[in-house]
Amino acid sequence: MTAKLPAPITLTGRHVRLEPLGRDHLPDLFAAGGGDDLVWQWIPGGTPRTEQELGAVIDRRLAEIAAGTAVVLAVISLDTGRAIGMTGYYDANAEDELVEIGGTWYARSAWRTAVNTESKLLLLTHAFEELGMGRVFWKTDHLNERSRNAVLRLGATFEGIHRRERRRADGTWRDSVYFSMLADEWPAARARLAERLNRG
Repeated sequence: MTAKLPAPITLTGRHVRLEPLGRDHLPDLFAAGGGDDLVWQWIPGGTPRTEQELGAVIDRRLAEIAAGTAVVLAVISLDTGRAIGMTGYYDANAEDELVEIGGTWYARSAWRTAVNTESKLLLLTHAFEELGMGRVFWKTDHLNERSRNAVLRLGATFEGIHRRERRRADGTWRDSVYFSMLADEWPAARARLAERLNRG
């Protein structure tokens, strides 16, 4: 059976809600990460320093959604009801049953909390159990140790490094590290992630 392509959707957990990104999220997102070089250090395009610059980033994401090349979601803290980051699905291929989880950033206040674990649990559950994907993958800058370690903690497998894969905002070249999780690896990963959240 062929997998289904992702479409805009709302996914809700105990700590976060993932909902389709909109322009109305701009004030919260700017308060969460606007002008923060650490948050945007590894994201192509550099740090948005004004609401207008972050608005342009959101407009590019909305254009990707409209073109059908991505499903981008705002990450909403259920404690505050405010957007604290973004994440989404990219490069989906229904015939080959694969999708990338990417475009993720969070306010620094959400780092080392349940936010990333639950966001990824929601995205992975939907990808494997609702869309029928056979492979979910991630890619990140080889210098981004925090992101690499976070992906490994999800239970993903290191696949390799694509050398000189993308130009960074500062003009230097990035090597991209690829990770993946397969459908038959998902049940064990799901159990570990759920246990981590319960320990939370």
